[in-house]
Amino acid sequence: MQFGRFVGAALVAWLALSCTVARAGTLVIESWRVDDKALWETVLIPAFQKKHPGIEVKFAPTAPTEYDSSLTARLAGGTAGDLIACRPFDVSLSLYRKGHLDKLDGKPGMQYFAPESLVAWQTDDGKDSFCMPVASVIHGFLYNKKVFKTLNLQPPKTEAEFFALLDAVKKDGRYAPLALGTAEQWESNQIVFTNIGPNYWHGEEGRKALIAGKAKFTDPAFVAAFDYLARLGPYLPKGASAQTYGDSQNQFSLGRAAVYPGGSWDIAYFNQTPGLELGAFAPPPVRAGDTCYISDHMDIGLGVNRKSKNKDDAYKFLAWVGSQEFADTYTNRVTGFFSLSNHLIAVRDPLAKQMIEWRTRCRSTIRLNAQVLNRGTPSMENELWNVNAQVLNGKLAPKDAAARIQAGFAKWYRPQP
Repeated sequence: MQFGRFVGAALVAWLALSCTVARAGTLVIESWRVDDKALWETVLIPAFQKKHPGIEVKFAPTAPTEYDSSLTARLAGGTAGDLIACRPFDVSLSLYRKGHLDKLDGKPGMQYFAPESLVAWQTDDGKDSFCMPVASVIHGFLYNKKVFKTLNLQPPKTEAEFFALLDAVKKDGRYAPLALGTAEQWESNQIVFTNIGPNYWHGEEGRKALIAGKAKFTDPAFVAAFDYLARLGPYLPKGASAQTYGDSQNQFSLGRAAVYPGGSWDIAYFNQTPGLELGAFAPPPVRAGDTCYISDHMDIGLGVNRKSKNKDDAYKFLAWVGSQEFADTYTNRVTGFFSLSNHLIAVRDPLAKQMIEWRTRCRSTIRLNAQVLNRGTPSMENELWNVNAQVLNGKLAPKDAAARIQAGFAKWYRPQP
């Protein structure tokens, strides 16, 4: 009986240990991309496991609004996953500085990314990379092909042609020229200002000049971008100040507006609307022959939890994320999110293909205040939301908007011009 009890106890202990080891050996991916759960579970993870049988992987997303705070708490408490979906710039930089993310320079897979693709997940001096780039989104304008055909319109190639197009739609009266509201404010900045502005401040040239202290928001190039928003105001729908982002999507999908300021991330949503024929055009340059600029916003990366107990498997997975297979699959299954690797990808969605080709003829930049400029008080991101919404609503003059942003910036940022 004693021997039997001993064997039984030993068996129970062995089974408990086996279960513990199995759990410890499962790679857990943290992310805010809740909508991608089915893709990871049915496509991406199985594809990885074909090359690495025996490695269990779990995709464990958290709601976007809760992700940053809950992830930080789990990392601090030692309960976070092994692989961490990284937001661009300061949020992930803070995690690295706190010792939560591994340095990835020289790790397998990182060789497929050009230096400019890494900037969103590097230290300010560019010496340490802490997340592998996964995908970016591209800003632009979507348009309803049926409306354009009805009104005999063509995608504009210059600023003047764009405003002439908007005038024609407004004069006809059957459609709103722009499906755009300002109720949530963020669209005013992230969809409009950072969409058209690079054509004025010349993309990276102007953005880096602000960081270097060689430019001010009150300089003509930046005031001109605010002026552009003011000129767009009369083409907004009636009641635009109460119109939400969802309202704008609905208005456009129902064929009630000609042009939708947005980006590649919207393609998948509108592809669900039967009969909606979509076209796209990049932000038109100011004059014919001018260089065109696009906001190619780095959206998501992937890092390794420094306290992961499954480092070997985590790095195998990360190397696969850097592969051609992953880049192709992610780009074509998460429509409108484009790989940042240098692999050649055949984009299958026609509109997404059109937008990614803008990279070949326009200069890419990132959202103006994404790097460094959001670190002070008042928050430049929040300030830009507010002032751009006011400019679109005709409540704030462009020069006053520029002066307000510059005054807030000058309170905390040195050097200044």
